[in-house]
Formats: sequence, structure tokens, C-alpha cells
Amino acid sequence: MHLNQFSRILGVISFFWAGLASAAPVVHAIQLQRSYPALVGREHNNIVELKVTAEEEGIEIRSLRFDLRGTDDIQDIASTTLFVGGPNGELDTKWKIGTGTSPADRIIFQRNISLKKGDNWFWVSCKLKPTASLLHYIDLECTQIETTEGNIKPQDQMPGRKIRIGYALCQQGQGGTHTYRIPAITRAKDGSLLAFYDMRHNRTKDLQEDIDIGMSKSTDGGQTWTNPRPIMDRGAWGGLPEDQNGISDPGVIVDPRTGRIFVWAVWMYGKPGKHQWNGDGSEAGFEVGKAAQMLLTTSKDHGETWSGLKNVTRDLKKEEWVLFAPAPQNGITLTNGTLVMPVQGRNADGESFSTIMSSRNHGRRWHVGNPTGAVSSECQAVELTDGRIMLNMRSSREARHMRRAVMVTSDLGATWSEHPTHHKALVEPICNGSTIRIHYQQNGQSKTALLFANPNSVERREKHTIKVSFDDGDTWPESHHYLLDANTGFGYPSLVQIDDEHVGIVFEGSRSHIMFMKLTVEELVSGNLPK
Repeated sequence: MHLNQFSRILGVISFFWAGLASAAPVVHAIQLQRSYPALVGREHNNIVELKVTAEEEGIEIRSLRFDLRGTDDIQDIASTTLFVGGPNGELDTKWKIGTGTSPADRIIFQRNISLKKGDNWFWVSCKLKPTASLLHYIDLECTQIETTEGNIKPQDQMPGRKIRIGYALCQQGQGGTHTYRIPAITRAKDGSLLAFYDMRHNRTKDLQEDIDIGMSKSTDGGQTWTNPRPIMDRGAWGGLPEDQNGISDPGVIVDPRTGRIFVWAVWMYGKPGKHQWNGDGSEAGFEVGKAAQMLLTTSKDHGETWSGLKNVTRDLKKEEWVLFAPAPQNGITLTNGTLVMPVQGRNADGESFSTIMSSRNHGRRWHVGNPTGAVSSECQAVELTDGRIMLNMRSSREARHMRRAVMVTSDLGATWSEHPTHHKALVEPICNGSTIRIHYQQNGQSKTALLFANPNSVERREKHTIKVSFDDGDTWPESHHYLLDANTGFGYPSLVQIDDEHVGIVFEGSRSHIMFMKLTVEELVSGNLPK
């Protein structure tokens, strides 16, 4: 080949590669929708996260276009706001680009925004109407970003992801209360939903602190709730201040025949700086000021009014036990009408245990079973199809079990044996969990299944999940796992069957101190839920 010909070919190749290099995008973007709910009652719900990367200085955004056509009902949305994110991508509401208050399938934010070289973060946040259905999803996608370098479409890192709507039942600072924790939910005889929890007035810390037991009520299946109000408050009993009269960890049961509601909780008197689960925070015997006490309040009108506080410690606690307390959960009624309440404590050696207490006379007298033998604490009881009671328990941190303890009894807790899944099936990060039996109709036939909820992780209290079992808890197929909230929260779920077609759950998730979510029985048992 002639030298001049070779030079011309080489020049064409060089021009070609230079053209490719110049065509490389100088700005590109990705978008994500996280796995957590958007909550009614929360001012800002982070729906879409955008990362726009500029490869050089001087690039500007002219507009951003979003599509909501995958949303079940855009009328659920009160407003949509675009924010500039913080330096690490976190939501920062100080820098608002714009707000749209007219729901539409397409929203365009027109604003000149200078991009720094490198990563630039943006968030789209929605505020929901009080009428937003808790059975609906929100789906928002950024379809175009107009820049001075041309239009780009962000790459969707989580295609198909939708955001379920929930309810912010208790938020930090609400009503002047610093922290809400330890929820338990039940259904009253008239169909009302009642949620109970700690109202920790001054800070997050457990007992001993200024803590009351609070309650919220829903009469419309969880769509709306009353504001938190205390139903168990020791005040300045015995001349000591309220921060030495704390009440914590509510456990609740409803007698389906009489409609009477029982709520127990733990009361500590004195002992500042102590904790009932550690050292001498609670002691053997019955003396107030030494042993933590078990208090009871009841309601005969579906939670509208409550009785005075009754100390039932001597009726239930063994004298040698260091502690006796309710498991902060809901109790159950067996098919024969016996009431069963999960409970916990510390034995004479200070080692934690779980068991049940039961009543065959509508709560006039309660019989406490023997400890299961597992080193455990917070627990939930469920009746198996053969009539036995299964107790699903939080494992002991000291024992390093990262699987749930599961025991069964056929004699109301006099004796216990291991369930086949004991320390084998259900993972946990050492946290409270919830188990209930649901009943439903499918193809004209009566069906039943177990539901279980907890943080589905051994690392931390994250991946808050509901699981379904169709074989009395022997297996929990992954096809029927529903992720409620992937992010970190304190956990502590409590499940309830709202009616023949719906299930509710309260838990301490990442979006609010206590969140309520509602699901249909059909979507749970069919497995047709977003993962």
C-alpha cells in the first residue's frame, strides 16, 4: 500500500474514534424507588431518588418530567415536590425546586439548575390526602431530564417497583411525646381496631423513664385513627416523679363473647437508671419498689373508657421469679373459648423465659403456665389445627440464636416440646415478632393460614416482612414473603385480621415511629405481591 493511501486511512480511523469520544454523554442519570411505604399523615414521602452525574462543569438542567400513569389513583396525591438532595443523596427539604398541587398523569418541573461536576442528587416527595386508599400503590417515573447538553432519560435501577400507601400512626414529637414504641393491635368486638403502645415522653430510652401506655382507635378498618391518648398513667404515684413511675410493654386480649378488653403492662416504681431486664432492675418477691409490677386495665365499651389500674402481680407472678410481664402482643381465643395471653419473665437465676397464661372463665381468673425451657422472651401464641398452642419466641441474644424459638403445648403450658422449626426456620436480628391465624374463603371453601411478621434479617432490624404458612408453620415459602419496608426501624410488628378480606399490621418501620399498613387476604395467600 502506498504511504499516502495508508496515511489517509489512518486519518479516517482517527477521525472516527475522535467522533466516538466526542459523542460520549457528558451528563447521565439513574433513578431508584426504595422499598418502603408512603404514609398518610407524613409531610414528606420520598418516592423517587435521582442521581444526575455531570462529567464537566457548566451543564444546566432546564426541566424534569415525571410520569405517574402507573399510580392506582392520582387523586390519592395532595402534592408532589422536587427537592435537591443532600451531599450523600439523603432527602434535604431545605432546597425545594418546586411543588405541584394539581394531580395529573404527567408533572413537569421547569427550573434552571446548575449542576456541579460529579454526582447531583434530587428527590421527588409526595404528600398524600387523608382519603388515600391504604390498598393503593404509587408509581412515579422520571421520563425525561432536559439539559443544556440535550435530553436524557434516567436509567431505572428498580424497574417495576411501586410504593404501597400506609398510615403514620405515631410520629416523633406528636402530641408532645418524644418517642412512640412497642405497638400491639387488636380488633374489638364491634369491629374497631385498637392500637396500644409506649408513649415515651422525654426520650427513646426504656424503663425506668416517664412512659405511659397510649392508645389509638380506628372505626373504619384502619383508614383513619384517633390521636394518641394515654390509658395507663401512674402519674407521681407514691410521691415519686413520673420518670420513676414508668409503665411499658402493653399486651392485649379481647374476649369475643363478652367484648371485654384486657390490657396489661409493666410498672416500675423508683429504681432510677435501672432496667427491669437487667441486674436488680427487678427482683424476686412482690414488693413495690423492688419487683417490677404487672398492672391491668379493662374496657367494656370497645376502648372508649378504661378502668382504674389494678396491680395483679401477686395473682400471677411466682415469688421466686425476678420478673413477670406481658409479652407486648395480642392474645388469642382458642376454639373452645379459652383465652390465651403470651407472657414473659426472668426466673430465679435472672434468665429470661416465655410462656402463656390462660383463662377459662372470661378473664375472672388466670392460670400461668410453666416456662417453655427455651432462653427467650417476647412471644406470640397461635392455635394449631390439631388444637395445640404454638409459641413463637424472640431468641436470647446471649445464646446467639439467629432463628426464632418455637415451642408447642397441648396442656395450656404445663409441658412444652420443640416444634420442628425451633431455631431452624425463621431468621431474626433478636426482636419481637408476630404470628396470627387467618380464616378466609377461597373458591367457595373455608381456608386457614398462619401469618408471621418480623425484621427478616440477622444483621439488623430491617426488611420488615410478612410471611405466609399453609402447613401450621412447618414451612414459610419464599413465594409468599411480602416486604413492607426494606430500611431499618425498631421492628416490633403486631398483626390483626381486620375482617374476612383484610389484614392489618402495626410496626416500627423506617418512615414513622409506628406505622399501620393494610393488605388484602387475597394478595397475601395468592403470593401476587411486589417483592
